[in-house]
Amino acid sequence: MPGKRNAIPTTCRRRIEVIGKRGKVMQNPKVLIVDDEENILHALTRLFRKEEYDILTAKSGEEGLEILDSHDIDLIISDLKMPIMNGVEFLAQAKERNPDALRIMLTGQADIKAMLDAIDQGEVYRFLLKPWNDDELRITIKQALEFYYVQKENKSLIRTVKRQDRILDELEKEHPGISSVRKDPDGTIVLSVEEKAQKRAPE
Repeated sequence: MPGKRNAIPTTCRRRIEVIGKRGKVMQNPKVLIVDDEENILHALTRLFRKEEYDILTAKSGEEGLEILDSHDIDLIISDLKMPIMNGVEFLAQAKERNPDALRIMLTGQADIKAMLDAIDQGEVYRFLLKPWNDDELRITIKQALEFYYVQKENKSLIRTVKRQDRILDELEKEHPGISSVRKDPDGTIVLSVEEKAQKRAPE
């Protein structure tokens, strides 16, 4: 629930735009909020209305899972205490359906066992206590999304490197030695006599 409002840095009010190495700007982050109390859902939706997030809400874990099946969610905020399916159970299933999404848990009490279960089963990124501080919550969500996009970009780069390695391996099999480069101690590339002759030969 809203707490004391403090001044928030201007940079934290701006739209999150994570630009990858290829110059691509990510789309608006999709945030799923799950809580069985409608007043909490409304309060959080109002809190983020000035941010360029696509907010989706669910009043139960079951409804949240249905949303995960039909939307590519970047960040999940879930209450701990909910009927039928509590936050730990929901986030554990959410991890299976969308392992890349960051998971944040809201709780009104410091339940150590529940927190440990959430870390173990749902790999929760962070816990937030009720009542929350509006500005602290905004900053926390912004930092979480920035972390999410950095991780996403890193995974994309790793996939690219692995794909390039496979291509080099295939070229090496077809043309042995094509991927090897000899260098002097100072880093100068060394060409064989044959390579030098080929470079000097007139076309």
